Amino acid sequence: MHDTQLTFRDYLRTTAQTIDSAIQRRLSSLPDGQLSGPINHTLKGGKRMRGFLAMESARIHGVDPEHSLACAVAIELIHAYSLVHDDLPCMDDDPLRRGQPTVHVKWDEATAVLVGDALQSLAFEVLLDPAGIPDADLRSNLALSLAQRSGVAGMAGGQALDISAESDRDPPTVEDILELQRLKTGALIVWSAASGPILAREDPAAMLAYAEALGVAYQVADDLLDHTGNTQQLGKTAGKDAEAGKATLVGLLGGSRAREWADALAAKALDALKPYGDRAHMLAEAIAFTVRRKR
Repeated sequence: MHDTQLTFRDYLRTTAQTIDSAIQRRLSSLPDGQLSGPINHTLKGGKRMRGFLAMESARIHGVDPEHSLACAVAIELIHAYSLVHDDLPCMDDDPLRRGQPTVHVKWDEATAVLVGDALQSLAFEVLLDPAGIPDADLRSNLALSLAQRSGVAGMAGGQALDISAESDRDPPTVEDILELQRLKTGALIVWSAASGPILAREDPAAMLAYAEALGVAYQVADDLLDHTGNTQQLGKTAGKDAEAGKATLVGLLGGSRAREWADALAAKALDALKPYGDRAHMLAEAIAFTVRRKR
């Protein structure tokens, strides 16, 4: 049972520390080499929101925290790999991530590609390790679903849509943008939240509905921050979406209407939590944090 006196930010920070400790234990078992420094650099900082969703969705389903911790570490490694590749010159070409130089800037592009490759492999190594999740069927189901959510039908497919939208002659529709964001950002968030009921062998429908709305709201909020924030505040280059001609609701509808979409999605996510009652208090708090965050 979590401490109801903790604010959401404190609770998220405490969960992030647990995840970071597990990540460091895993990294300490890897052989030293040319990728060690860049991998450690990549995994510094971050809110660990996806890992939080994995652990909290598991907690409200009565799952052993050691089992959900494996899911949390795996999803954060996948997320980190996606960021390293997303920042490459051939993708978004960003020199900053979490307030630090990106891997291709601090080292080189080849190192960044290899770091992303290594993190992706390590994520599945963590998830398929019997020491984390003893049940082989659960390990297999989670690894299969993570591969699906990360690949062509998920995050990678969303990234491809994002890139192609920059050069499309026809302006995107709201539906186009929502589909792009459902894949690019939402897919990993959905996997994170669904991993809890999957570990508990329970119906994931409510968590799926929650996370599908939350995932798109998260990206809309991110686009709003890019539109209104500054580089120092965000820890990454602000204003790049408009400069690159990215397909975003902010670019299509303007900040005010995009905010309305984020709020509507937040309400939809909150409604999906009703079956859980007070147990889902922190997951409900995560919605407000997502749509109103400053970085």
